Amino acid sequence: MSKQIPVQDVTPQAKPATGNVDLYASREKIYTRSFTGFYRNLRRFGGAILFLLYFGTVWLTWNGRQAVWWDLPERKFFIFGATFWPQDFILLSGILITCAYGLFFITVFAGRVWCGYTCPQSVWTWIFMWCEKITEGDRNQRMKLDKAPMSVNKFLRKFAKHALWILIGFVTGLTFVGYFSPIRELVIDLFTGEASGWAYFWVAFFTLATYGNAGWLREQVCIYMCPYARFQSVMFDKDTLIVSYDPRRGEKRGPRKKGVDYRAQGLGDCIDCTMCVQVCPTGIDIRDGLQIECIGCAACIDACDGIMDKMGYPRGLISYTTEHNLSGQKTHLLRPRLIGYATALLLIIATLTTAVITRPLAGFDVSKDRVLFRENSQGWIENVYSLKIMNKDQRDHTYVIGAYGLDGIQLGGKQEVQVAAGEIVTLPAQLSVAPEKLPSTTNEVFFTLQSTDDPDIKVEAKTRFIGPRLN
Repeated sequence: MSKQIPVQDVTPQAKPATGNVDLYASREKIYTRSFTGFYRNLRRFGGAILFLLYFGTVWLTWNGRQAVWWDLPERKFFIFGATFWPQDFILLSGILITCAYGLFFITVFAGRVWCGYTCPQSVWTWIFMWCEKITEGDRNQRMKLDKAPMSVNKFLRKFAKHALWILIGFVTGLTFVGYFSPIRELVIDLFTGEASGWAYFWVAFFTLATYGNAGWLREQVCIYMCPYARFQSVMFDKDTLIVSYDPRRGEKRGPRKKGVDYRAQGLGDCIDCTMCVQVCPTGIDIRDGLQIECIGCAACIDACDGIMDKMGYPRGLISYTTEHNLSGQKTHLLRPRLIGYATALLLIIATLTTAVITRPLAGFDVSKDRVLFRENSQGWIENVYSLKIMNKDQRDHTYVIGAYGLDGIQLGGKQEVQVAAGEIVTLPAQLSVAPEKLPSTTNEVFFTLQSTDDPDIKVEAKTRFIGPRLN
């Protein structure tokens, strides 16, 4: 009789098709562990500079006013000695394009270093995680505290943590609103009850936004809300620097005693301590390969290097490397995509810089009156216009108005006007021409505006001169 091997069907039962795909996984709280290392120090140094710029710039003054101030009611944007008007907002598009290409370039070259080191979401999240550490303890203490029943100790620790979170959120929101409403007056008005309702609303809004994003959402913003994580893979190539685990050196994983010949046991350098997982702010295991959740913060590199030092192994089991390097091939620093982004970025920066430097410091708009034309006392054909002069500079100027475009054209009205810094002046003007000198019914003419104290400030505006129908 033949013997048969018993077989049991262990195929998982298929779930009934519902037509829905779950694209969101319920959040599991991440308890990060404290660590030290080069990249942590680099991130702290960079974060300190960013904090100094963000919280310090708003308090600087320039010629008696706030140095950086977006004055929405007056529609003016001050950046130290420069004043920008709505007509200059095309420059804002240039700034945004420059930032985009800068992000593309750095992503092709070094992956998501923006996310790991300078993204506000990441920077504020690290600050909030530090608040957790000083109020609730390190990783194991926080896990133990969350599992414990509510007590006076637990309540006080939680209260202290959330109080710090709200305080940081409040200072962040207050500073942000301070860029739109002078910070010195804003602080006094807020605490004396004299601020506007909108000021209270926006400070509260950004306070809660900071508290929610950095305190509660954290990695959920990076994984689900930020579009950068979705399109970064389009810009990656096999020469892009990424945080990666070297499986050729690390496998096979396993614990061992220090000083033992682990190679004889068939083990690699990875001792499977999971420190790389415990320090990760998004809770991933970098040993599973490149993942969309990785923000390139290098926390796992610092943690792993610390373990390698303790074990007496070489550093670099987890490192900034490339896919070509991991596969034993040569990494190409210069490649067409990177050169293309660098070239485009330099051209955009040069164009934007030129546009900012050469932008006119005077605005000049001409509007023709609804009356097509009229005949003046001399029998000449006359057109009436409205001139709007805008002084974009931060000092007063006197301007001389002129006109040209037709033979014998004469300008009537005020021909010299003084305009204070940041002021807009509107005045009427008339142009008149002898009928016999009109070449056609509709003629192109130009108004000129010249500063008497600065020859570099000269602008002109084109308009039309309407005359009677020619026989």
